[in-house]
Amino acid sequence: MSVFVDTSAFFAVLDADDGNHDAARQVWEDLLTQEAVLVCSNYVLVETLALVQRRLGLPAVRTFQEDIMPVLNVEWVDETIHQVGIASVLAAARRGLSLVDCVSFEIMRRLGIKTAFAFDHHFEEQGFECLP
Repeated sequence: MSVFVDTSAFFAVLDADDGNHDAARQVWEDLLTQEAVLVCSNYVLVETLALVQRRLGLPAVRTFQEDIMPVLNVEWVDETIHQVGIASVLAAARRGLSLVDCVSFEIMRRLGIKTAFAFDHHFEEQGFECLP
């Protein structure tokens, strides 16, 4: 099973004070045990690293880099996917829907991934199943 992992899930796994931490840790452990294919984009990585560095500090960045990154399949965003993401943001005309979100949806569709590990309601709005 392939699962797209969003910044909201990564952050909840890393931050013990996050309201979704316990659920996130359980899902993360289950996914690793099931040997799920964990997919994210380089845009999600940039967003996650910036958020983790700002809110949790460099030790958490190191944990992310050393413990989480090695188990991920990273999809690198090319110009075409980037342009589709921009068009989606502009078509949606909503401030809360980010370029990273729209690019994530496009990658999921292209790869046939139907499940996201995310605490972002936009994934469900787009018709994806969310864990937890």
